Amino acid sequence: MTTPHEPSADLYPPDRPGRAASAAAAAGLDALLISPGADLRYLTGYQALPLERLTCLVVPATGRGEPFLLVPTLERPAAEASPAGRLGIEIVGWNETEDPYALIAARLPRAVGRVAVDNHMHAEKVLAFRRALPAAEQALAGDVLRELRMRKTPAEVSALRRAAEAIDGVHHAMERWLRPGRTEAAISRDIADAIVAAGHARCDFAIVAAGPNAASPHHEPSDRPVRPGEPVVVDIGGTLPEGYCSDSTRTYCVGEPPADFADYYAVLLAAQREQTEAVRPGVTAERLDAVGRDPITAAGYGEYFVHRTGHGIGLETHEEPYIVAGSDRPLEAGMAFSVEPGIYLPGRHGARIEDIVVVTETGGERLNQTPRELAVLPG
Repeated sequence: MTTPHEPSADLYPPDRPGRAASAAAAAGLDALLISPGADLRYLTGYQALPLERLTCLVVPATGRGEPFLLVPTLERPAAEASPAGRLGIEIVGWNETEDPYALIAARLPRAVGRVAVDNHMHAEKVLAFRRALPAAEQALAGDVLRELRMRKTPAEVSALRRAAEAIDGVHHAMERWLRPGRTEAAISRDIADAIVAAGHARCDFAIVAAGPNAASPHHEPSDRPVRPGEPVVVDIGGTLPEGYCSDSTRTYCVGEPPADFADYYAVLLAAQREQTEAVRPGVTAERLDAVGRDPITAAGYGEYFVHRTGHGIGLETHEEPYIVAGSDRPLEAGMAFSVEPGIYLPGRHGARIEDIVVVTETGGERLNQTPRELAVLPG
């Protein structure tokens, strides 16, 4: 029986290292070298500390050896107590006086010609592997692993659904914090606390952007107070204890909104609804982007929709697939991503509506359920 903070075996199944080994072989790689981060957690369930000491999952290509997890000896108890300890792979400790890169090189088959390092491995570790394996070409493991991570299992979709429900609860309570006279930063701090109280292990971001700041999609909350009648973009998200992320944006107005804002918010709302309803297998990422971008452009706001429609989500807030013009990737069942068109008028105000959507066998499921209509709060 698992505790609320212990991932279930179906969330981190034991076949993932083997599937990664097969994918490495198909890509012409001899081994994958995976340091702490989302890829390591995906393959083993182990949320390792990103220390200066090397922790590395080594996944030889099928037929080239068995996977093993190299960890500093002082971290070995934590690794063995994590879901990685249930996978049946060898966990190898290394001592302070040993060279972990040389240990890995010695355990790999002879004549290693091509290895892949995870996309977020620190440069000092990448270069250390280059010295330890001077004859090996280095590639990016993300080119292989993204194909595994993009299609979520039912257990992963359930985790994303729990994350969406938790962040929806924070949006439902927004009137408690979002009031005229309070600063963006103070509101953001309250929201961050509420994100954790709602069941997340941590708050990853709590963007509060009022008035002209709402025209900056990634605005950092400031000491500027919210003023009556201003639109406020609130983009919030966190990570559950089991590793999966939430992300949802709603736009509020404290008091009656400006007339021009209400006009383009109606355009944005219709576009976002069309996009979420258009999600289904076979639709390409660029086509889904166009479903929302075209009506926004037709209404005269195309130049103010300055970013892609969305990003994949899972163990990272931003991962494949990306819903963007130029991507002919067809959507497939199990893919999960944001649908978040926005309109931003520099120096005046802006708006964004964001939901997480999962592709099903016949359509799409919108995980966030808070109302998308403009929320007018007391001013």
